[in-house]
Amino acid sequence: MRPGWHSEGMAESAEQVYERVMSVADAEGRLPLPEIAGWDVFPWEVVDGVLRPKVLAPPAPEKPRNGEAGTVGCHACAVPDERVVWEDEHWQLIHLGGPSGLPVVLMLNTREHLDAGELSDDLASELGRITNRLVRIIEGLDGVGRCHVNRWGDGGRHFHLWFFGRTKGLATILGSYAVEWDEVLPPVPEDLWRDDLHTIATKLANWGGDARY
Repeated sequence: MRPGWHSEGMAESAEQVYERVMSVADAEGRLPLPEIAGWDVFPWEVVDGVLRPKVLAPPAPEKPRNGEAGTVGCHACAVPDERVVWEDEHWQLIHLGGPSGLPVVLMLNTREHLDAGELSDDLASELGRITNRLVRIIEGLDGVGRCHVNRWGDGGRHFHLWFFGRTKGLATILGSYAVEWDEVLPPVPEDLWRDDLHTIATKLANWGGDARY
């Protein structure tokens, strides 16, 4: 643990993040383009030195998602134990395998192989309660300004809900663009990241389930 940090969920301050980013940026203070800039779904490209929207591709059949009939296996059904932060009978809270640019990035998955819209009323009620608790816990971490909750379903059929905790006090990183900044920023120090996971897991376990970090 770094000197000056305690074990009760203390993410980096905006000033510490800024100093760390500037130490690896180029002479203009810019970081390299992330991998997502090369994705087909990334909506922007530079043409003749001008940033422009990509040309919209013509309609095409939807590609099968991971976990749908006809695909091989389901990633969410086979999450390695070391990625589980907290779990109970119906839910697993997981990390993505290591720290990334934002202080906190987690996914809440159903244990059962269900898609959004297939949750029972009881599961949907549990989802609401767990979501509310997680937002309160994540926003209670020192250095975290807001927790964004997002659901996309184009990559996998198995229900998953994203939780993004952004740094407090960095005016460039706000709203939905925080997700892109997570790919741009260098990863947070692993000791601080693990400390925050431990805090989140143990606080969530106050309502039941088991902390795994």
